[in-house]
Amino acid sequence: MKRFALLVLLAAALLSACGPVATPAPVPGGVIPEPRTLTIFAAASLTDAFTEISHNFEAADPGVTVALNFAGSQTLSTQITQGAVADVFASANHTEMDKLVSAGLVQQDAPQDFLTNKLVVILPSNNPANVQTLQDLSRTGLKLVLVADTVPAGKYARQILANLSKHPSFGADFQTRVLANVVSNENDVKLVVAKVQLGEADAGIVYISDSIAAPQLLTIEIPTNFNVVAKYPIAALINAPQTDLAAGFIAYVLSPDGQAILKKWGFTPVTP
Repeated sequence: MKRFALLVLLAAALLSACGPVATPAPVPGGVIPEPRTLTIFAAASLTDAFTEISHNFEAADPGVTVALNFAGSQTLSTQITQGAVADVFASANHTEMDKLVSAGLVQQDAPQDFLTNKLVVILPSNNPANVQTLQDLSRTGLKLVLVADTVPAGKYARQILANLSKHPSFGADFQTRVLANVVSNENDVKLVVAKVQLGEADAGIVYISDSIAAPQLLTIEIPTNFNVVAKYPIAALINAPQTDLAAGFIAYVLSPDGQAILKKWGFTPVTP
């Protein structure tokens, strides 16, 4: 009996040492928000900006988690047409968005342009090939990495090369000579950036926003008269599981705060 009493006293002492059991902090109004997930499919070039925007959106909406899927726009549109569930699609061009409209997955009048972007040449920080001008991209032996021509950024890059080829200072065969230096065609812009960062390429062509996100890289500007202005549309899917959250997210992207974040990451906002 004495042994039992001793055990009881020891147990009481241990519980007392542990202190009171913590209880959850009270929720305003006494109601815990129902957990909900908003799924965003967005072009890879939006990775940094949309990650920040999503964090802000989650902070303003307790219980909401934003699930982000970044890839080339053509990959994302294919995933959605093949049945992938998403609430919002943000594309780097209208071609991929139009595919979803044609498939009846996005209302025809739903897409809205929310930013524009341009392209730039990126170089490793030590610039081992000593690339100084756009003309150097056609130099024999240069290792150039582009996005594949099925991806918006890849199409834009080749359009720029075609534009340059029309100018006497580059020569009519400039595009042909540059494309002969391509050692890899990547599925999205982030992979091009990675290869240049790793020194696996002497140069790459990506969006200006990608160079902002990788400040250690050197850049060569592409003059406006040769460059391409990429317009990015955003829209909610017709069968979006979270229609109200999708509308709220798009409204935030188009708001002054959302547009300021896009500008911070190198995009040109559509509203001042």
